[in-house]
Amino acid sequence: MFGETQEMIREAAARFAREKLLPNAARLDRGEGGEEYSENLRELARLGFNGLAVREEYGGAQAGAVAYALALFEIGKACASTAVAVSVTNMAAEVLQAVGSGGQCKKYLPPLLRGEWPAASFCLTESGAGSDPAAMRARAEENKNGFIINGVKQWISSGKIAGFYLVWAVTDAQAPRGRGISCFIADAGSEGLTVGPDADKMGQRGSPTNEIVFDNVCIPRENLLGKLNDGYRIAMRELFGGRIGVAAMACGIASAALDSAQEYMCAREQHGKKLREHQGLRWMLAERRAETEAAFWLTIRAAQLKDAGRNFVKEAAMAKWFAATAGERACRDALQLHGGYGYMRDLPLERHCRDIRIASIYEGTDEMQKNIIARELFRGEKENKGG
Repeated sequence: MFGETQEMIREAAARFAREKLLPNAARLDRGEGGEEYSENLRELARLGFNGLAVREEYGGAQAGAVAYALALFEIGKACASTAVAVSVTNMAAEVLQAVGSGGQCKKYLPPLLRGEWPAASFCLTESGAGSDPAAMRARAEENKNGFIINGVKQWISSGKIAGFYLVWAVTDAQAPRGRGISCFIADAGSEGLTVGPDADKMGQRGSPTNEIVFDNVCIPRENLLGKLNDGYRIAMRELFGGRIGVAAMACGIASAALDSAQEYMCAREQHGKKLREHQGLRWMLAERRAETEAAFWLTIRAAQLKDAGRNFVKEAAMAKWFAATAGERACRDALQLHGGYGYMRDLPLERHCRDIRIASIYEGTDEMQKNIIARELFRGEKENKGG
């Protein structure tokens, strides 16, 4: 089904996840193992996982979206906190490759892909601009040397470990909504750039999520990414690809939860029979496995369309929504199949149940995905307004 390179990447991701990520996942969830987390991210970069769709001339794997999805699936099975960092870093690398100048790509991509930085970050979301990024309030004022950015970005994945940030800010407040936003590259450690403390999250606790404050941060003119006032289009285009990563990660979390449930059903006896022999429980596992498999292949389909250069917007939204929804059901029923033991923190299952929840929110909520799906279904058609 998959090509030789794709299979090699999947096997390498699965091996690294099993040997390096899984042993540290519980510690990360408890607030420990941060140094090992960053080193694992650097090692994943050195193995080629930070630039799976980036061209070889910049040090990327040039393997495409299907390989990216397969890698995120395997990493997500072991450690969702690592998966989200890898996903966002790949998004940042793809944006740079797609719209960055030759100089920008040569400056930022090779170090990122060599693991000199553990990650890169997207600074798009604000407290009042999540599902509606066009409502952002961060401003970038132009001067003779470049731009001065002021504003606050919220819930930024990998904020405190990023080597650089892709930052969106309003450059023309008089333009129609979404038309006056630009994208910039901001170096970590820039004067006036402050990283807030780690957010105290429900799940994916090992992935640092931070507030990023821009207080008169000077951005050189050469760090404008793409064209002036074209940032909204850049962000929306890349979010479509990011949804493939979230969907793949959600499938991985669901698969790990169901693996645990299946193993437990083979070991636990109730009413004189193994749990696997009780028809109602067998059906519960069968239904969740079928949904997870369907979500996985829907994700792969979206990735295949992206690799083929075709429109994948609808399929990515479908995959992201369906995988997040199926993942929540899988984790819920996996816990139910474990009974009281599933509620204990002795097993990673309790962590999976918390980790999966955010998949329905970030990179666009479930509700936004449904809007996108419906919009794409009716694109090119006139709806009958007369009923």
